[in-house]
Amino acid sequence: MKRFIVLSAICMMLVPFASFSQSKKEIKSLMENFSNYEVTTVQVAVDGTKFVKVWGYGKKVDIAIMNAKKNAVHACLFRGLPGMESAMATPPIFKSQRAFDDNLDYFMDFFVTGGDYIQYVNVTTDGVPSGQDRREVKGGYKVALYVQVMYDNLKKRMEEDGLVRKLSDGF
Repeated sequence: MKRFIVLSAICMMLVPFASFSQSKKEIKSLMENFSNYEVTTVQVAVDGTKFVKVWGYGKKVDIAIMNAKKNAVHACLFRGLPGMESAMATPPIFKSQRAFDDNLDYFMDFFVTGGDYIQYVNVTTDGVPSGQDRREVKGGYKVALYVQVMYDNLKKRMEEDGLVRKLSDGF
């Protein structure tokens, strides 16, 4: 019985270290995901949404799909969206990539699988992408989704959370 208690105590002390190392792995994975993706503007809607085609990578198709959704929101926040014939380019909500680094804990929670980012995404692609929108690449898959991002709602959330100054705050 004593041995069980001692082993339990040791395990309980090691749990924080195990979860911390997992956290580092998640940070690295998230950063790699955001370092290289493609996004093109398909349409800009009048109701504060942006319709984009975005690519995601993953070892499995479903992971690539999830990453594409994250990439669409990330592009609105930090990269901006490219222009097209009928619309000008959309600037990113944050003026600097540094905002991501300065608020890393916030964005790790925001972009966790099934996190808050998903409420700003409407997927308009039905089913699993196929044909030109699904490619096997070294280490997994590259898939494209057509996604509607609630850009204005996303910006409002960042303002409410105090990460972006409201336009009404003045200069």
